[in-house]
Amino acid sequence: MSTETRFFDIAALARTLPETAETMLTDLRLTDEHDASCRIFRVYRAVPAHYHTSSDEYLYVLTGRAEIHIEGSEPRIIGPGELVFFKKNTVHAMPRIVEEPYIVLAIDTPRRPPEDVHFVNPADGTPASFIKTY
Repeated sequence: MSTETRFFDIAALARTLPETAETMLTDLRLTDEHDASCRIFRVYRAVPAHYHTSSDEYLYVLTGRAEIHIEGSEPRIIGPGELVFFKKNTVHAMPRIVEEPYIVLAIDTPRRPPEDVHFVNPADGTPASFIKTY
């Protein structure tokens, strides 16, 4: 059993994400354990419908606002202090950034490998065009 403890200044770390990116998102992995991964990510442009096969996802909005579409729910605008949860294989998208910077704290259970992104329309992107990890 690991006794490793880590503390994170989330606001300070969020400020280290780049102002612009070639990818739709950039992220900074805080933990990357088998049972869960935790990261901060910034969204730079519309994210097409996609899903992840490896993990459930918790998204806690730190800054900004965006429109989110989650399969089985009405589209809505989410902003700071809101938490969204959905199960693996749930199609979701962020078609519009309303207020920037749009930065989210994400917890994936179990761990989500960076390459686990599957676009509903494969022409919309690849893991390499989806996210860059710092």
